[in-house]
Amino acid sequence: MANHLTPTELARESGLDRKDVIAKCIELGVPIFNGRIDKTLFLCSLREDPAGKEIQPTPAQA
Repeated sequence: MANHLTPTELARESGLDRKDVIAKCIELGVPIFNGRIDKTLFLCSLREDPAGKEIQPTPAQA
């Protein structure tokens, strides 16, 4: 399974919108390299959001 995903793929897996994924990457300092985002780093950063916002990604539906 791929660990580096496009914002669209990561949005699908995390239950967020594509633009929210990109905004969160910028806000949390998660790098987007060559159009790909490290899924593990993104999800861990979401859980440890210092702003205290309760964003819980939902599992992807098949």
